[in-house]
Amino acid sequence: MTAATLLLRVAQARQLNPLIRMLRLCAEDGGALPGFAAGAHIRVQVSLPDGKTDWRHYSLIDFATTHNATSAPDQYLIAVRNEPGGRGGSRFMHQRLKEGDTIAIEAPKNEFPLHTGPGGSVLVAGGIGVTPLATMAARRRAEGAAVRMHYAGRSRDLMAFLPELQNLLGDDLRVHADAEAGAPLDIDALLDGVPVGDHLYVCGPGAMLDAMLGRTRARGWEPGRVHWEIFAAPAAAEGDQPFEVELARSGQRFTVPAGQSILDCLIENGCDPMFDCKRGACGVCAVPVLEGGIDHRDHVLSAREKAQGSVMQICISRAKGARLVLDI
Repeated sequence: MTAATLLLRVAQARQLNPLIRMLRLCAEDGGALPGFAAGAHIRVQVSLPDGKTDWRHYSLIDFATTHNATSAPDQYLIAVRNEPGGRGGSRFMHQRLKEGDTIAIEAPKNEFPLHTGPGGSVLVAGGIGVTPLATMAARRRAEGAAVRMHYAGRSRDLMAFLPELQNLLGDDLRVHADAEAGAPLDIDALLDGVPVGDHLYVCGPGAMLDAMLGRTRARGWEPGRVHWEIFAAPAAAEGDQPFEVELARSGQRFTVPAGQSILDCLIENGCDPMFDCKRGACGVCAVPVLEGGIDHRDHVLSAREKAQGSVMQICISRAKGARLVLDI
């Protein structure tokens, strides 16, 4: 354990619906935990099926509208969506973690903060991406600031925290269930209703995020007006093939399997690359590319940067061909 790592007890574990499990985490002595601001997350250490450990990000949830409600909380509330096709982290959180167990977490970190300037806030949540936005909605209510949420999911029975959000936001909550509407959320119609000067916050699956960012860019929105976070970790795509990675500075060569990222392959082979989110959203793992075509899958680089083909996010992007040479 390090100074930034905490050992917390699972005080409550409750299944909210067939896909989502809520966990309430507390200090063993019941004392105060490090404070956080809306949009923050913790990293939780999970055990994987192969016996190894890894870390997963979970946004912190708080519906309180009192002043300084999250400055010294006595608990952290998170919600975990079960991903049967994932690498095993969510299965650990759903199936193996029990009330009374102790888990290691890293202190809260915020890469998705609320803006402090003028303008209202429009929150757009897709599925479990509602978790950081719920806390944002409560904070805006506490401040008496304008806020509206659009919450989209496949069906209402799979959408977590609907009663809490309806109680918090009332008519400022717009719920879109694909099963009722017969179609996905209409992003253009949503954007048509965003007042000039309001800031947009988006959290959800990659397809939703890509569509939202693409449409705001096409409309000429300033990048600083759109804030986003992707929830899901990258999944292997159909047709992915193994490829070779060469590290130019050391001459080391590794084969990256179809179901593994370059980042994880390097870590497995004793390298120490910089990284944070492992979701192609933070930009920390960017690496210059000297040779080879890149299959860009991140949400950080601009279209121009991707076309130049000189840098990639190794946590999620892959090779288009059989080989990449990285400047590390």
